[in-house]
Amino acid sequence: MSKNPCIDICKFADDICIGCGRSKREIKHWKKLDKAERRVVLAEADLRLLALKLAGRRKSR
Repeated sequence: MSKNPCIDICKFADDICIGCGRSKREIKHWKKLDKAERRVVLAEADLRLLALKLAGRRKSR
């Protein structure tokens, strides 16, 4: 299974964690997702993190 992408920066901008890029709903349901669903969430989270970085709102570890 995919490792949890949390980097212990749990702050939110418009319902998206600025640390890992997942929505609150995705974080809540992470353990229930299968491998394919986790890959989709991670791909979407990467795109969100890129958008946050471009907007100057991304935090790093």
